[in-house]
Amino acid sequence: MKLLMLASYKLSVAFTESVALTCVPLGWEPREHAMTSLGGKKPGNGNNIRQFRSGDPMDEKESNRTWECLKHAIHQIHEHNASSLSFEELYRNAYNLVLHKYGELLYNGVQSVVADHLKIVAQSCVDCPDDRLLEELKKQWDDHKTTMVMIRDILMYMDRNFVTQYKKVPVYEMGLMQFREKVSGHARVKNHILTLMLDNINAERRGEQVDRILLKHTVNMLVELGVQGKNVYRECFEDQFLDHTKKFYQDESKQYISQNPCSDYLKKAEKRIREEKTRVENYLHESTMEKIQELCDEEWISVHYKTLIHMENSGCAWMFEHDKVPDLERMYALFSRVPQTLKEVQKVMMDCMCEAGRDVLNDPEKVKDPVSFITAILHLKHKYDRFVKESFKESKDFQLALKQAFESFLNKDTRTAQYLSLYVDDQFRKGLKGMSSDADVDAALEQVVTVFRFLQDKDVFENFYKQHLARRLLTGRSVSDEAEKSMISFQDMKQSEEIMKQYKSSFASSSSMARAARPAGSSSAMSPASSAIDLKVSVLTSGFWPGPPGQPCELPPEVQECCGRFETFYLAKHTGRRLSWQPNHGWADLKAHMPKSKHEINVSTYQMCILMLFNQHAALTYQDIQMRTNIPLEELKRQFMSLYVNPKAKILMRLGPEKDKKEPELKSSNSDGSGTRTEGEGSAPAAGSDVPATVEEDRKHLVEAVIVRVMKSRKTLEHNQLVMEVLLLERVVHLQRSKKQLHSTLTDFRAVAGKLYEGFLAEGGISRDPVPTGGSTTTWREATKDQASVSAGLPCAC
Repeated sequence: MKLLMLASYKLSVAFTESVALTCVPLGWEPREHAMTSLGGKKPGNGNNIRQFRSGDPMDEKESNRTWECLKHAIHQIHEHNASSLSFEELYRNAYNLVLHKYGELLYNGVQSVVADHLKIVAQSCVDCPDDRLLEELKKQWDDHKTTMVMIRDILMYMDRNFVTQYKKVPVYEMGLMQFREKVSGHARVKNHILTLMLDNINAERRGEQVDRILLKHTVNMLVELGVQGKNVYRECFEDQFLDHTKKFYQDESKQYISQNPCSDYLKKAEKRIREEKTRVENYLHESTMEKIQELCDEEWISVHYKTLIHMENSGCAWMFEHDKVPDLERMYALFSRVPQTLKEVQKVMMDCMCEAGRDVLNDPEKVKDPVSFITAILHLKHKYDRFVKESFKESKDFQLALKQAFESFLNKDTRTAQYLSLYVDDQFRKGLKGMSSDADVDAALEQVVTVFRFLQDKDVFENFYKQHLARRLLTGRSVSDEAEKSMISFQDMKQSEEIMKQYKSSFASSSSMARAARPAGSSSAMSPASSAIDLKVSVLTSGFWPGPPGQPCELPPEVQECCGRFETFYLAKHTGRRLSWQPNHGWADLKAHMPKSKHEINVSTYQMCILMLFNQHAALTYQDIQMRTNIPLEELKRQFMSLYVNPKAKILMRLGPEKDKKEPELKSSNSDGSGTRTEGEGSAPAAGSDVPATVEEDRKHLVEAVIVRVMKSRKTLEHNQLVMEVLLLERVVHLQRSKKQLHSTLTDFRAVAGKLYEGFLAEGGISRDPVPTGGSTTTWREATKDQASVSAGLPCAC
């Protein structure tokens, strides 16, 4: 009787650990030497089957017979007939061979059988057409892995004991090594695999469709074959792939840059780099990612970045000039992959900014108009701020380059500080009127403060700003006191506490002067003599208002009468005070009656005195005007510049040839009805664009203070050491000037200090040791007690 057993099962055999063997459906006909189970019986007669005992010795004949059985089973596995095998029996046979010291026979036999089978597989791959080689290789590789898993399961006991004890290669890895040697390493197969893969990649770069799944399978095969310390993927594919890619992109980038503008090249480079990244993600190994990215960066960016940046009519400078924000953003994104290339972009940006700044500084039209001058500077700043924010993603390096470039060209001309103050003055008088919200006002003021931060001559700006602030407060021409205070608060971080205190005191003084003048104005208005004059007097507190006292002048008689009446009234109310009139701070609105029209003219007090003379005289010489008004000569010249030279307010006319007369004769320009203006503003031009004398004096005092401070601590110093110590201390003091109440900036410190050394020597502040014979170094020494000291009264304590 035959017993047919059909079963799908998992058998767990415990030796050193639990092992799961997965067996295919088994149709098994028992034989006399086969066992159904431990302690089972032979089917059909009930007799017990003799079981092989592990204690019984196994001779060579029995071991060869057992190995032949296993060899036949391996052949069946290779022929895909594993369903006819008993994996339990095969496992036990391999176990018995290892147990009886025939592990070497088993291991070498399996290795030989696998090698012989793979030789047949290799020949089939060699004979396969090229267009089907990768598919055939995929099929054979999948079959080989499946068969090696089955063989490994049968020989699992040998793997755990014999292989470990004698340091052999595990069965599965041995099978991979055999496949690597016999199949993928075959000379013809190996070269064909590489050629086919590179051809497919080239086709994909040309835009053709390729079988990515098949390529990925081939790559995975090469990666898995890299066992026992051998990197098959790198040796058989990656190195050649990188070399091929490098040559491909060398040729393509060189050709493309010679035929296309910079923006198109950047787009092409961006596309190629993105493609290579996608290619690695789709079917290449992840270890290739960094290498291929570095290769693309080198061939597309590092080799050609200077050519791209300086490319004519499309390079970086052209992009800045034509506001190509997206192209610059793309350039920054690509060049960020090679950070050292960005330094060249920063250099070009700084050169473009400096060139544009020089154009503004040298523009004759803008130089004549401070408002247009600063507006152009702000427009330039806004333009490059946009580049830094949108194109360069607010990079710190580009922000620093922007700052350095603006400081470079802004500080080449001291007029910038003065013009910035004039621009602020114009904004507070007219420019801020159209702004409806406080946010708009703050934004406009913040732009001004941004330029202010770039200035080195901050003390020059402060000097002019104080004068303009005082004039706005006195004339009531400021748009808003709150806006004025906001401007001061914006500067508070940059200016000294002393300057802030003076500004705020000016506001307090302007409020009190209005209260003091109100009753006086009503009293003077009751006088018949002053009925044609509306006199507004501002009483200022001495010391709170900038600038030196103004020179007195001869006011018109009717104005003198009103001033005298006010002075009598004020001194009667406030005893112990003294009033001194400041015509340089005053202004007047004159009603001019011309033959054909009437006009209202806003002029300074000095200009009022000049124009009032023409009520009694049709023409006057320059000398006559100076004698009648007693205005200082230099101030008189300034006032005349806006009365008969300025085309916007040409109120007087010059008689006779200009080249023949050093002192011109003037007459009213509207005496014959020509040159009339409906409304004019005859403000005098600025006194000059150089550094004011008061600022120079402050700088001198600061240098003196620093020298004294150094000498008091060092006592004796060589000349070069003294210069270095003074320069170092000046920088520290300048950075902390708000704490030390220093309100000056030194732009040419060495030149000033050099002159002061000799001055100190002459005055006795420091002494100089005799230079020894053959010596060349001057040594300075602090003055002794009996020598004069120049440290007293300096703004900085030693």
